[in-house]
This record gives sequence, structure tokens and C-alpha cells, in this order.
Amino acid sequence: MTQTNATSTPDKGLLNRRAAMASIAVATLLLALKGWAVASTGSLAMLGSLADTMLDLVASLATLLGVWIAAIPDDHNHRFGHGKAEALAAMFQVVLISLSAFGLALRAITQFFVPGGVQDPGDGIVVSLIAMVATLALVGYQHTVIRRTGSVAIATDHVHYRADLLLNLAVIAALALDHWGHVPGVDAGFALAIAGWLGWGAWNASQDAIEQLMDHEWPLEKRERFLAVAARHPALKGIHDLRTRTSGNRDFVQFHVWVDGAMTVAEAHDVMDEIEALLAREFPDTEILIHPDPDGLIDENTIGAQDLLATGPDGESPALLAQGSPRASANC
Repeated sequence: MTQTNATSTPDKGLLNRRAAMASIAVATLLLALKGWAVASTGSLAMLGSLADTMLDLVASLATLLGVWIAAIPDDHNHRFGHGKAEALAAMFQVVLISLSAFGLALRAITQFFVPGGVQDPGDGIVVSLIAMVATLALVGYQHTVIRRTGSVAIATDHVHYRADLLLNLAVIAALALDHWGHVPGVDAGFALAIAGWLGWGAWNASQDAIEQLMDHEWPLEKRERFLAVAARHPALKGIHDLRTRTSGNRDFVQFHVWVDGAMTVAEAHDVMDEIEALLAREFPDTEILIHPDPDGLIDENTIGAQDLLATGPDGESPALLAQGSPRASANC
């Protein structure tokens, strides 16, 4: 029995597109300002900031394309929707950020051996301050959109724009210390630190996208909450073979339930509808597939045969813990 509780709404798609277009606007503005600042200061740290902004622009364009495709309704060839376009856009961003970090690190290491110097830091500092104000406004808007849509592509965009705040602070420090503090190698040192920061951010940003592309299970806490809601129905005698995944801003769940074997098909159907209604209130934008089994029927030889409603001494499901959850690993 298949039931779609809610689908990706047009409002969410519109919000994601607006956030992506806001990112493009900010990146375009900062690209022009930082290009001028690089020519004015000759700073390698500022050059690294410029390279990051160039990638921000390309990544934001990819994000816009990703969220646009993800919002396309289901069709005959994509019955689960187009949500994974967001994860693909996020991975494209990760690749760009990683390449930027590698190139900047090589340039910084080279400057350690062939030192240059910052010319006039004033222009670079002013541009960096403007960049921080614009980025702070963008990050705040992205945070609001992510809370409402759960978009992994916008979340990845949010990660590296948030990192840009620290990057611009580092540029200001590098300019000041090089020009007025006369600290040798500080510009290249800050550029190398920025490269490391970008690489670390790329690694962290890749995790959610990879989990979506690999159909990773929901977090244990979310699965336990899902089971707790389903268990409120008095006719449900057990749940097994629970499988969950996320694609874009939509969740997909399938599971088997045990019900009284004496029920008619019509009665069992009514129970399934009632369980779906319970779940729809707390898990919107989730497509649910429920298979009813007569109570006690076990037709599997895997971990999925275990009753997930049986709870342990701490209230958690031992069967869920056995399914490779983080808490299971922590308890090993």
C-alpha cells in the first residue's frame, strides 16, 4: 500500500531558488570588489579570497540549477522525484572548493620561497569589511531558508559562505600584519591557513550530500521518533523491516507492520490509512510505503525481521541499535 503524505511544495522550491539567486548576487558584487583589491594590494591572502569568491559564484550557479531541477514534479522516468539533484550540486561545490584550496596552498608554499609584499592594505581591508557585511546578511537569509526547506544544496552553499566570514577576517589580519607589523611570511602563512580551512569545510560539506546519494538511513533519533508516533495506533502489534532515506527535501520510508490476522483486507486498509495520518502530522513531505502482515508472520532471515517496537532498558529499540547506528558503534 503506497501513500504520499506530502510532496515537495512549490513554496519550498521558490525559497531555495531565491536563496541561490541571493548567493549569486552577493558573489558577483564581491568578485568585482576583490578583483580591484588584489590589483591594489598585491596580497596573496586577498588573491585567495578572490579565488574563493570566484568559486562561490560558480558553486551558487550550480546550486541554483540543482534546486531548480529538484523542484521539478515527479514524472514517469523519475517516480521518486528529482531531489538528488541537490546532492549532486552540493558535490560539485565540494570539488570546486577542494581545487581552490589545493591551488591556493601551492601558491602560498611558493611565496614562502619567493616572498612578495603587500602594497597598500587600506583598500583590501575596506573591501574585506564590505564582504563581511554582505556575507553576514546572506548567511542569515540562507539559515532561514534551510530551516524551512531542509535543502542540502543551500546548506552546502551556507557552509562555505559562513566560512567566508572567517576568511575575510584572516585577510584583514594578513594585510595589517604584513604591511604595518612587518611580520615575515605572514601573508603566505594566512593564505596557507585559508587553504586548510577551505579543505576542511569541503570535507564536512560533502558528508550530507554523500549520505543522500548513498541512501543513508535517517539518524537513529529520528527513526525512534518515527516508530514512537506509529506505535500510538492500538491495532499495530509490531513493526519490522524499516527502511528510510532522504532525497532533497523529501523523505521516503517503507516498513512492514503486524496486525490481527483475522482482519479483512478493508479493515487492514483502514488501519494503514490511520497510521499514515498519524505520521503525516509529524513527518510532512514524507512518502510512506506500508506492507501489512498477519501478527507473528516472519518471512525474512535478516535483521529486518526483528520487532522494532520492542524496547530495551533505556527505552531505545535494540533492533535499531543493531542496524549499524552510531550509538551501536559507540557501545561496541
